[in-house]
Amino acid sequence: MKKSIKRLLVAGSSFLLAAPLLVTPVTTNAASSKKSVAATNNKRLSNYATKMLTTNKVGLSGQAKKTPIFSRSMYKTTGAASGYSDFLLGLKGNGYKFTTTQRNLVQKNLVINKKSTAADLANAIVAVSAVGFKPTSYKVYGKYNTNLVSRLYQQNMTKQTVNVASQALIALSSNSFSRPKNAKFTKASLTNQIVKDQQKNGGWSYNNQVATTDSDTTSMAMIALARSKYTTAHVKKSMTNGLGFLKGSIATNGAFGYVFNGKTTLNANSTAESIIALSTKKATSKYVAKAKLNSKQKRTPLTAMYSYVNKTGSIKGAASQLLGVGQVNLAVAAYKQALKSKSVYNLK
Repeated sequence: MKKSIKRLLVAGSSFLLAAPLLVTPVTTNAASSKKSVAATNNKRLSNYATKMLTTNKVGLSGQAKKTPIFSRSMYKTTGAASGYSDFLLGLKGNGYKFTTTQRNLVQKNLVINKKSTAADLANAIVAVSAVGFKPTSYKVYGKYNTNLVSRLYQQNMTKQTVNVASQALIALSSNSFSRPKNAKFTKASLTNQIVKDQQKNGGWSYNNQVATTDSDTTSMAMIALARSKYTTAHVKKSMTNGLGFLKGSIATNGAFGYVFNGKTTLNANSTAESIIALSTKKATSKYVAKAKLNSKQKRTPLTAMYSYVNKTGSIKGAASQLLGVGQVNLAVAAYKQALKSKSVYNLK
């Protein structure tokens, strides 16, 4: 999660501490109740996200009702509000079928030009793939074709943050894309770069400082490494150390948080990002809703995440529902796919 996005998330998480804890062992009735809670919250999230897209609004109340998700005039550099890519991918991963009107809305507004950054292009590749366009022959504004994958490969990645490197690796691993001859990097070099940026405590930091390692950045890096499909010893070790960091970062209530100014703030987005990371490997997907990450944990990350979902389907404490609903809905999709031994990031 980008540093700017972290500032959007509010610190409200105390309500979780008062929430009932999971009872063990799990009885048949308890298991049935969990499924019912999951189904209810999934439906709420889906309905809210669908209404957001249908109305092209970043939320359904307050000022958010007046703010578009996609708008070239409002978002000069990208054409869409921050978080749009995860939002669209979450919808697709949960089985949503985009209409022609909705696909045209994305194509009409998404900004792709010479100033597009590596992060912009990575988000665009995932987003256009999610709604059904080919990123290797994407028609910008419906007028001229461009290859988003080649554009990304032509970016200089040596001085990028671990978040951007992870975004790029995830995007390039979402399909069997060919690497152009004039590429400035390889997926292997990105993988090595991410491994190199790992801190001594096993986590990753948005500014490469051990004091600011958090579950958000760590989860993003782990997703990227998992999607790279590289299984060399140093990648395996890095993934193991990253899991160790998450094991030490989970709160007793099952939630995760981001670090800002030395303070960890538990929230829905960080918890969702961690669930997505745990869902990338079959061996770690058990920690989403079944096994404990550490002995002090009283609830699962999935239960903790659902406790942030309002009856309306919006997310408690999220300053931006596009970020909140989008990422939580994506986490739901990631776990669903993991149970089928699939990945929400497989966009072939």
